[in-house]
Amino acid sequence: MMASRTQIGLIAGTLFLLGVGLTLYKAVVLGFPLLPGEYRDVWTIESKINFKPTKGPVQADLTLPSNQAGWVLLEEHFASSGFGFTVVEENGGRDARWTRQTLENSTTLYYKVQAYRPTDTALDNIPPPPIHKPMLEGDQSAAMERLIGLLREQSSDTESFVSLLVGEFTKDRDAQDRDAQFLIGTFDEPEKAVLLAVLAHAGIPAQEIRGIRLEDGRRRQTLSSLLEFYTGDHWVIIDPETAMLGMPANFFVWQRGSGAVLGVVGGRDSSLEFALVSNSLPAKTVTGMEQKAHAYALLDFSIYALPVEQQGAFKGLMLIPVATLVVVLMRLIVGLKTSGTFMPVLIALAFLQTKLITGLSLFLILVGAGLWIRSWLSHMNLLLVSRISAVIIVVIFMMATTAIVSYKFGLDRALTVTFFPTIILAWTIERMSVLWEEDGWKEVLKQGGGSLIVAVLAYLVMTNALVEHLTFNFPELTLSLLAIILLLGKYTGYRLSELYRFRDLDKSA
Repeated sequence: MMASRTQIGLIAGTLFLLGVGLTLYKAVVLGFPLLPGEYRDVWTIESKINFKPTKGPVQADLTLPSNQAGWVLLEEHFASSGFGFTVVEENGGRDARWTRQTLENSTTLYYKVQAYRPTDTALDNIPPPPIHKPMLEGDQSAAMERLIGLLREQSSDTESFVSLLVGEFTKDRDAQDRDAQFLIGTFDEPEKAVLLAVLAHAGIPAQEIRGIRLEDGRRRQTLSSLLEFYTGDHWVIIDPETAMLGMPANFFVWQRGSGAVLGVVGGRDSSLEFALVSNSLPAKTVTGMEQKAHAYALLDFSIYALPVEQQGAFKGLMLIPVATLVVVLMRLIVGLKTSGTFMPVLIALAFLQTKLITGLSLFLILVGAGLWIRSWLSHMNLLLVSRISAVIIVVIFMMATTAIVSYKFGLDRALTVTFFPTIILAWTIERMSVLWEEDGWKEVLKQGGGSLIVAVLAYLVMTNALVEHLTFNFPELTLSLLAIILLLGKYTGYRLSELYRFRDLDKSA
């Protein structure tokens, strides 16, 4: 027994010191911040180009972003295994160019940039491009003239005219002006292209701004578009989807003006996707980290060395050990009963997506309804496998019904019901049903309530800004958490619940 305790103590001590030591090394030597909020948010944006080859040489051109609208590019990385690579500067812009003589299989090319926005400034007031009026049929020209004339009467200047025009195109189809409906129906192009055609016909210089709507942890993001028009002395930006004026705060400008962002020669079925992740490192720290990547091997084996899509996934995964520590503390030290060991962790992970109040409500509704259905199935004397399978199907049906009804009533938050682990929910319902039959409803309330309490506590810890910051920037602290859990595994003393239970003995003594 003593040898076992000594062994666990040595292992736990080594792990704890290793985790803390690596953390201090990164904080002191490499300049990683120990506290969140004291540095700017830095976005890592990774673009992924996919395409299939055809016959002949292959060339892929990707328009690269530049410092616009207050954004500052810190560092860029290109992945071009087996390809020749150059950065071409043309017409004041930059293009990444990958080339290869022959290619047999589908391929993926990567471009990663780190950027932050120290100031929220306007785009440069460049001269407007020449206006090229569209070639129109007679009925299209007449409809465009009538629509422009109507909006001219209702507006006072160029800005209000464009706002009314975009607002007309964002209305429901039944509420749109007849001429706007006709133009959308006759142009074999997206509505943004129709808007640009109307503005050109009205003699208003306009162009498209392509960029990315920033959302932390988002994967498979595609380019979004804004429109900007020239009022005579300056440019004004408008969102063609909402008719809101101004640059959105979460919009990263990738390209300003016409031209394709991605061009592939010698390939087909090309696509461009983006993965995003945000961190609180300061600009100088990120720059220093990139410069030291070859000098410090530790960074080559950190989360920052992973593709951005995997970084976003690990940002959530690294919170699981923290939730596990909460479960261990509540069960071994407090003595709280739960339905399964790690069921509270899974519920807490679901709460991260649904938010706490919505997640609690959905969980109680699904489990309550599932218990009622399970009690009805028990009277049919089904085998265990068939019974659980039936509960899984019913749970999925209830989740789908909840999502549909919520959507119809405009409760978008309830649509996140799909984040609940379906199989675990079904098994929890089955387990609570058996517990109800064997030990009664009081035991179900104890274990079910205990699971929810632990899940809520785990959620509150996982959503703490300091915890999120430390787990992502210092994943080696997981070793220290493991050391604490190993030490707690040797705890054989009284639990807090037992001290409360035997409080009368202490009074009598």
